[in-house]
Amino acid sequence: MRSMNRRSALKLGAAALAAPFVFRNFAHAAPSETLLHVSVGAGGMAGADIKSLTASKNLKLVAVADVDSRQFGDLKTRFPDLKLYADWREMFDKEKFDSASVSTPDHMHACPTMRAIKAGKHVYTQKPLTQTLHECRQLQIAAKEAKVVTQMGIQIHSAAKHKQVVQAIHDGVIGKVKAVYSWSGKDWGDNSPKPAKTDTPPKELNWDLWLGVAADRPYIGGGYYHTQNWRKRLDFGTGTFGDMGCHILDPVFGSLGVGNPNKVESFGDAPNDYNWGLNGHVEFVFPGTKYTTETVTLTWYNGKNRPPAEVVKLIGTEKLSGQGSIYIGEKGVFYSPYDGGTQMVLADGKPTGAKLPDVKGDDHYLQWVDAARGTGVKASAPFEYSGPLTEMVLLGCLATRFPKTPLKWDEKKMEFTNEPKANAFVKRTPRKGWDEKGI
Repeated sequence: MRSMNRRSALKLGAAALAAPFVFRNFAHAAPSETLLHVSVGAGGMAGADIKSLTASKNLKLVAVADVDSRQFGDLKTRFPDLKLYADWREMFDKEKFDSASVSTPDHMHACPTMRAIKAGKHVYTQKPLTQTLHECRQLQIAAKEAKVVTQMGIQIHSAAKHKQVVQAIHDGVIGKVKAVYSWSGKDWGDNSPKPAKTDTPPKELNWDLWLGVAADRPYIGGGYYHTQNWRKRLDFGTGTFGDMGCHILDPVFGSLGVGNPNKVESFGDAPNDYNWGLNGHVEFVFPGTKYTTETVTLTWYNGKNRPPAEVVKLIGTEKLSGQGSIYIGEKGVFYSPYDGGTQMVLADGKPTGAKLPDVKGDDHYLQWVDAARGTGVKASAPFEYSGPLTEMVLLGCLATRFPKTPLKWDEKKMEFTNEPKANAFVKRTPRKGWDEKGI
């Protein structure tokens, strides 16, 4: 987590950065009570979130909102008393609820999350927490003021495997860390121009509500936006880095304890006018922490890009996983595959057989439910933690817009000090009618 200086900066900056908030008093549900829950989103990841959250006997799903009625599927059959809405704002206004989950395209994470926080509701929001740095900072400030229980949807954060990484680095299994190389083989980008066509939205889809805060534009069918490929589009997603960075870099961020980078620079593909680039390569340099050397570098790759041969050589004959991280320390190398494979400590390209710490995982969803119920359980990825993590990832996404330009970020002022053009992407100008949401 970030240092006390980071938290102090948030506190000091609240008055200048945050819009005025009016919070309702909210009595946290007693441990014996059931949370009345609403979901913003019904299909895809929202459907998976609903399934995982309703596995708790202490949470009752009372309403779901989705801009596409086809996404409701069999929810009404599974939950006969469920209320269904197209507009989440109407649902928030009409329903009595204690908690909400937000599982929408990235550009629409911030608005319902902020609205829930302002109403004093506990909230579970999918990663990345927001699409812009400004939105991310505002949610951190608001959640702290409202004292609600928050959690970002980085489910593997609570798994034993990821917790083991953090504990191993903190235990010094490879000494102080000098550098980390992380990657994802996903390719949420597109080098092609936007199709020169417009289509009529399906009758089940409210295109205006889907756009939300984004600028108005005609609908393009064939999955160009909804439901499959919005992650590739600059106005709606955050590319591969935003999609997977909050997962893969979570144990990196947590184990190193890094904060504001000295610089961030992109050497990979830049976006075109509409889409994120395909093959990413972004380098961060951070001031040192007690778990690192005087400075520590973090290098991210995605698409076809991978760490250089001299780094891959450090894991010897081990196969490089499709996603993962290699930590280079003063006393050895820690290899952490993300999707399968065995975590291990290596020296001279060979596994040392070093015993990794024995840690227990838990259910990320049920943990949040119990925390929101006031049982004494703590959410492990509250916005206090996941907000700064998301800011780090979003800095990397933004850097791809300015290839081979070392960007210097002042996190207190929330501005780039050496590239004024980059500041245009820190904050979004919402579409008319969506600018009253306090973001």
